[in-house]
Amino acid sequence: MDREQRLADTFVELADTLIDDFDIIEFLHQLSTRCLELLEVSAAAIMLALPGADLHPAAASDDRAELSDLLALNQREGPALDCYRTGSPVGPFDVARSTPQWPDFAGQARRAGYGVVCALPMRLRREVIGSLLLLRAGATPLSSADVRLAQALADAATIGILHQQTLRRHADLSAQLHTALHSRIAIEQAKGVLAARWGTTVDEAFSAMRRHARTQRRLLSDVAHDIVNGGFQPDRVE
Repeated sequence: MDREQRLADTFVELADTLIDDFDIIEFLHQLSTRCLELLEVSAAAIMLALPGADLHPAAASDDRAELSDLLALNQREGPALDCYRTGSPVGPFDVARSTPQWPDFAGQARRAGYGVVCALPMRLRREVIGSLLLLRAGATPLSSADVRLAQALADAATIGILHQQTLRRHADLSAQLHTALHSRIAIEQAKGVLAARWGTTVDEAFSAMRRHARTQRRLLSDVAHDIVNGGFQPDRVE
C-alpha cells in the first residue's frame, strides 16, 4: 500500500468513532502506530489528562522501558506537559541543544537514543485533552511537512474522541478517559503475562491481543482484564 492510500485510510480510521463498541484504548494505539508509519519518527506516544487532573501516558508505539520511563517523566517535566498546559506546539527541537528548562527529560531522552522531540496539542478549539509526543533518533530535524501532518492527525483524533462523546450523551468523556488511563495498567500487565507465557516479546504479545480483541469484537481492556485475572489463558492467540 502506498503512502497516499495509508494516509487516506488513517483519516477514515480516526473519523470512525461513531460506533457502539468504540474502544478508546485501541483507537489511541492505532494513532501511535499510524504516526510511526506515516512520519519520519522513531516513536510516538499519546498523553491524556482528565479535566483538572495530571497528564498520564495513554498509548505508545512501542513498549521499550526507556520510552516508558520518558513518558512517566513527562508527567512532571517535559515538552508533552508544557504542550498540554499551553495548548500550543512545543518543538521540534534538538534535545542536546534546546532543553535547559527540562534537564531530567533531556538526559533521559538522550539515554533512550532520541535526539529530536516534538509535542503537539490534542485540542479542539479551547478544549485540550492531551498531547501527541513525537521522538526521533539522531539529530536530523523533523520536516515542517511531517509536523503539519502530525498536527492534522492529532486534530482528527481529538475531534473523533469528542464527537463520539457528544453523540453518546450517556457516556461522559471524563469517565472514558479515566477508563482509558486505568485500563492501560491492565493492558501492560496482560502483555507481560502473555510474553512470559509464550516466550515472545511484549510487542508481539500486544499485537496478538489486539488481533484477538478485533476478531472477537471485544474491548481491548476487557481482554486484558481476563488475561490478568486468569479468565482467558490461551496457549497462543493468532
